[in-house]
Amino acid sequence: MKAEDAADFIDAQKHSDQFKQRAAIFISFLAMLLALTSLGGQNAGKDTLNNNILAANAFSFYQAKNIRQTSLALAADEIELAWTSTPGLGEEAQAALKKKLETYKATIARYESEPSTGEGKKELLARARAHEEIRDRAMRQDPYFDYAEALLQIAIVLISVSLVAEVIWLAFLGGALGIAGGAFMINGFFLLVELPGF
Repeated sequence: MKAEDAADFIDAQKHSDQFKQRAAIFISFLAMLLALTSLGGQNAGKDTLNNNILAANAFSFYQAKNIRQTSLALAADEIELAWTSTPGLGEEAQAALKKKLETYKATIARYESEPSTGEGKKELLARARAHEEIRDRAMRQDPYFDYAEALLQIAIVLISVSLVAEVIWLAFLGGALGIAGGAFMINGFFLLVELPGF
């Protein structure tokens, strides 16, 4: 081997080593993004499930309050009807009916709104809708994490293959997919852009 050939070989080897180092660093960076994407996707799934359950619980509690409130309203109507349609009612009976009617009406009003406990129909409905909003946001986030995960995994594979096969264009293709995966991941966390079909 001539000295010139050896120098060319060393330069080619040096260029190959730089490519391998850069590719390895980029693979490490993509692996970090993949870990973050996986975490974000898992959290979005948990938020979807948990808030769906919490919203259903709040709506069920709302419905139970509504049924109780309706039952009390019917009972109050019966008391008023009994009061007006029974002429020979004694004062003691009238006082008892009046007291019971006031109790029912107070409970009906409390079931409508109870800010002190947060368990009135108004507060329960607001709580259920808040859980629905969190659930819906998490559901919109999830597909972005899924696509980001797939793109990042494909990018890592392509860049790894480019190292073994020494095919540089595979590394560039993997890099482009990695950048797209990173963009999907960021959009999954922040929902900066709503893409159609997601």
